[in-house]
Amino acid sequence: MSDITAAPAAATSAIKLPGLGEIGAFMKRGDIALAVGVLTILVVLILPLPPILLDLALAISIIISVLILMTALFIQTPLEFSSFPTVLLIATMLRLALNLASTRLILAHGHEGTDAAGHVIEAFGNFVMSGNFVIGIIVFTILVIVNFVVITKGSGRIAEVAARFHLDAMPGKQMAIDADLSAGLIDEKEARRRRQKLEDEGGFFGAMDGASKFVRGDAIAGLLVVFINVIGGMIIGIAQQGLSFADAAHSYTILTVGDGLVTQIPALIVSTSAGLLVSKAGILGSADKALLKQLSGYPKALGMSGAVMVVMALLPGIPMLPFLALGGGAGALAYIIDKRTRLAAATEARKADAAAKTEAADEPISASLKIDDLKVELGYALLPLVNSPDGTDRLTEQIKALRRSLAAEMGFVMPAVRILDNVQLDANAYVIKIKEVEAGSGKVWAGQYMVMDPAGGQVKLPGTHTTEPTFGLPATWVDAAVKEDATLKGYTVVDAATVLSTHLTELLKNNMAELLSYGEVQKLLKELPKEQAELLKDLVPSLITVSGIQRVLQILLAERVSIRDLATILEGIADGIGGSRNPVMLAEHVRARLSRQICAQHSSHGGYLPLVALSAKWEQAFAESMVGQGDDRTLAMQPSKLSEFITLVREKFEEAAREGEAPVLVTSAGIRPFVRGIVERFRAQTPVVSQGEIHPRARLKTVASI
Repeated sequence: MSDITAAPAAATSAIKLPGLGEIGAFMKRGDIALAVGVLTILVVLILPLPPILLDLALAISIIISVLILMTALFIQTPLEFSSFPTVLLIATMLRLALNLASTRLILAHGHEGTDAAGHVIEAFGNFVMSGNFVIGIIVFTILVIVNFVVITKGSGRIAEVAARFHLDAMPGKQMAIDADLSAGLIDEKEARRRRQKLEDEGGFFGAMDGASKFVRGDAIAGLLVVFINVIGGMIIGIAQQGLSFADAAHSYTILTVGDGLVTQIPALIVSTSAGLLVSKAGILGSADKALLKQLSGYPKALGMSGAVMVVMALLPGIPMLPFLALGGGAGALAYIIDKRTRLAAATEARKADAAAKTEAADEPISASLKIDDLKVELGYALLPLVNSPDGTDRLTEQIKALRRSLAAEMGFVMPAVRILDNVQLDANAYVIKIKEVEAGSGKVWAGQYMVMDPAGGQVKLPGTHTTEPTFGLPATWVDAAVKEDATLKGYTVVDAATVLSTHLTELLKNNMAELLSYGEVQKLLKELPKEQAELLKDLVPSLITVSGIQRVLQILLAERVSIRDLATILEGIADGIGGSRNPVMLAEHVRARLSRQICAQHSSHGGYLPLVALSAKWEQAFAESMVGQGDDRTLAMQPSKLSEFITLVREKFEEAAREGEAPVLVTSAGIRPFVRGIVERFRAQTPVVSQGEIHPRARLKTVASI
């Protein structure tokens, strides 16, 4: 007996129905809840809805429309409500579904009384119509006209224009972001955020342009539904249900107008929300703060409005009391706002003065330890180069372009340049400082042009004769009126900002190694692609430190070798780290890996590599002058021998320069660093390459031999 009773119990326990907790957890998932809601709307389009559920659904439609309006009022920027087009589509579908459900009830049960489609529709119909169906029809028609002709059409036009102008301006905005990124004003993360914001704005305004058509179609559908309900209800009530014309008109008109009102009022609210949203494109902050701030920002306008109201109160036949009250109130409000504005301005000025004094008095000692990597100090007459009256900051723009070109050419991210005036300098003088130490100086004249003879001779034009600050060539500063004459004579003509930026460029190229900090190297390594990042993990820190990589990069930059191909440089370090950890020797391994780049860098316009070869005699002389072993080798050549070598190098390269060639000095790999160490002392810009750095496919031309 016990066995027989146990079986049903086991079967019952095996079939377990979902509890309320599981259903609640199921509905907590937003995607499923949204899908269920949309499916419910589609079901309402097909299946009849009881009056009590229709009342609940109409209440939900009203509260959703109010929620949309309040959200549109309180958001700070339109993108905070980027889901509005989707919400608008769902709200429109909900109203159309309820229209269809109410139409089904009105036509099927309208003869039973005014509560046939629920109490919400009945209440709206009786309240608005006040016993007269003509009033209800007129009110409904006005609502539809306001929604369709005024709000929907206006907001749709604003959305269309905003989308068009935003899409037209997008390329320029993207170029501005790229320019700020190249100039170092923003980092890569901020650039990605701005680009994403641009894309979101384009998608939002484009979607709003299309979503405005939903509201327009909803208004047209509302008109058609009212027309169909009235005509169809009258036909059904008179022909099928046997009602009199008056009874049918009363019952079906109340139901139809109530139905139209209860759906058009939420439609009007949502249309207003759409208009607020698209017209908010240039306003930051919630609508109430933005409107109050802008309308009350001009007390004079408010005062003039009050004066107009007072004048209108004095006109014959105009009720004086309301106009005088409004005029007096506007005048008093204008006085109060003006007084508060003046008081706030005075308070802000006092606070700013107090903050400046406190900052100057309480500035921490540690602040004096901070130094600027790059600084350009200008005399007072050169300030128009940075802040010109016509709004063009030519020097600033050229420095931005310089940062971009150095990054592309050398792989070196130039630090930000601080530009400031220095009253202690001469009016037309400037000083370029690297890490607070003067690296170069010169004089330029804002508004004038520097003219130079390409042949190196003195310019024969009226002006101020001087020396070009970068290369020491003779030059002349002339007025703008002489510029065209100088150009016709074949002279080189440059403005003051270009002279200064050229000087800054050469100083940077000569000091790139010093400016490549540990932090900049870390940034370069972090931005490596994933494949090279794996190689970096094998190197750092087991075989070499980041400081070691920094030293190798500095050695390359000191000889103006681009470090942009960082992946190949790391491969060269990995290749040479087994033989030596000396940064100088590792740099030699890297240079051999960069042979194609080095040869291309020094090739002439004819596509060949001009070179000056070091003879076997000097190769042997350098090899025999080496002392020490391994990484401790040093050069110990006799001073007379060094003087002879320097003289020969200077003569050969000057002779090549006269022939229009810019050759490289070729040595063997073992002595190249030591030869470079000598040559850079008297010809810093002369490239010295080893035989292993000459690419097999490079076209060679021997210009001379030492």
